[in-house]
Order: sequence, then structure tokens, then C-alpha cells
Amino acid sequence: MEPTSAASQRSSEDEAATFFRAAPPLRDRDAVAASLDAFVARHSRSTGTRGGSVGVVCVTSGGTTVPLEQRCVRYIDNFSSGQRGAASTEYFLKDGYAVIFIHRRGSKQPYCRFLPEDSFLDLFELGEESEIQVPESHTTVVKTAISSYRKAIDEGLLLKLPFTTIFEYLQLLQMVSTAMNCLGHHGMFYLAAAVSDFYVPWESMAKHKIESAGGPLNMQLNQVPKMLFILRNHWAPSAFCVSFKLETDPDILLQKAEMALRKYGMNVVVANELANYKDVVVMVTSSGKTTVSRRSKADDLEEQLIGLLVKMHSDCINQSNPDQET
Repeated sequence: MEPTSAASQRSSEDEAATFFRAAPPLRDRDAVAASLDAFVARHSRSTGTRGGSVGVVCVTSGGTTVPLEQRCVRYIDNFSSGQRGAASTEYFLKDGYAVIFIHRRGSKQPYCRFLPEDSFLDLFELGEESEIQVPESHTTVVKTAISSYRKAIDEGLLLKLPFTTIFEYLQLLQMVSTAMNCLGHHGMFYLAAAVSDFYVPWESMAKHKIESAGGPLNMQLNQVPKMLFILRNHWAPSAFCVSFKLETDPDILLQKAEMALRKYGMNVVVANELANYKDVVVMVTSSGKTTVSRRSKADDLEEQLIGLLVKMHSDCINQSNPDQET
């Protein structure tokens, strides 16, 4: 990590504290905290043991919104379908991890990626006696989705926490990070969500719908505090951290990824370009760069990516505790 002055650290911490103090309270916070604590407690006892999970990974997925009004009608949205986060969650589960899936409401979900997008009703048809059936064309994919999803839920390996706004997302990330701190090196963060860089502070926001009759809208947005630094240094300092850097300009992509690696102390920064993010990414680490490409249109790039990250995480755990095998 690049040297950071004490004044700069305090500034980041102060900005984060100000953001959380002013943010509207998270809905059902007590219920979320209870389910999160129970999930982490269960896996903190079993992680790394025979029959237990390999580790616990927090996967963030989808884009955050920035409300423009407290009783929100208008908002600024960050582009993300959640495809990468959903696919990656499936492969983490396959590799033996327990997953906390922080996801945008309405974004892609694990095991549902191959179901029809246009209409949920396309999954069903009426039989001769008006019974509901799954068409033969969808039977295999629906059975696989249901069995895989139920297995993850019934075995207590998947906890789903939804968000919409930047305020909800960052509060959830803080709660999950501090809860996972007890896992030490067995915790991992896979931060694939498209997080807003700018926002309107809650106290500065219009309470009701902004009237269009007032003419052109002039609004100043504040910069969202850089929570990666806080996560890495305070919330879960021993966790294995993977962040993502998306750019539209390929000429600056790797430079920005290397800068994020040094500035925030990430273990890995996954660099991807908007034009081909489904087909190729570059894993940037302190020891070099690794290009990961999709083998064919029928394959998931995430399968290779998660395989490499699982190996790196395992090596990190072994280095921190050489007497313990993973």
C-alpha cells in the first residue's frame, strides 16, 4: 500500500463518519444484523475444518442509485446487470465457500441467469386440467436452478442482502465487513458492485419531487467517501480483498487498476473494459498481471477467474498460518 499520511487517513475516516451519520437508517437493520451475525458465527466455527466451508466471501453485485429527492421519484443510476456477481457467487459456492451476496434489487441472481428475462410467465404453461407445468424446453434449466439454489440455502451457505441506494449499499458493506472481521484471513471480499462516485447528501436533498416547472436543474454532487481504504484498514484488515476497475478507455485501464492496488492495499484488482468485460479481464496484483479470457461463448469467464482467486486466497491463508492446511 502506498504510504498514507496521518492527516489523509483522518480525512478519509471523518468523511466516512459524516456520510454514515447523515444517511437515512437502513430498513430492517436489526433483522439484517441478526441474520448476518448468525451466518458469520456459524461459519467462524466451521471454516477451515473438515466438512466446513473453505471460507466466507462477501460478493457485491449490481449498481447503486443516487436519490435526488428524499421521497424519491428521480435518481442517478450506475450501470450493472449483476451478471458477474451472480455467476461468481455460483462458482464460489461450488468451490466450498459460504457467500454473503450483497445485491441490487432486481439484478441478476445466482442460478437464475439462464431463465427467460422477458417474462416470468414464460416459464410456465397450463396442462390439460389447468395444472401449472414447466414447458419441456425449460425443464432442465429450471430443475438445475431450483436444486442448486435450495442446496445453498438449506445448507446455510448463502445469505442474500438487497440494496438499492448508495446509502443502503455502504451501510450493508460496513455491517458485513465488521461482522466478518472475526474470520481473519479466511474472509474474502469480492467487490463487483458498480458503486456511485458522487451523491447528494441526505440533508441537502429535496424532500418532495423536484418540480420541472422551475426550469433547468442545477445540482451539486458530493464525492462518495472511499470506503475501500476504511474496509482494508479498519473494518476487516486481515481479509483477502478483490476490487474491480471498469473503464471505457483502454489506454488508462491498467494504470488506474495499478493505482487502486497501491492506494487501497487490495490483494487483487480486476481490470475490465466496458466494450469486452464479458470476454476478458486482467488480474492486477503486486507480483504482476494475469489475463483471463473466456474460452468460448458457452463458457463463463467467471469460472476461470474464481478458480484463480480461490488458489490465491488459499495461498494467503497458508502463508498466514503455515501449520494449518486449507
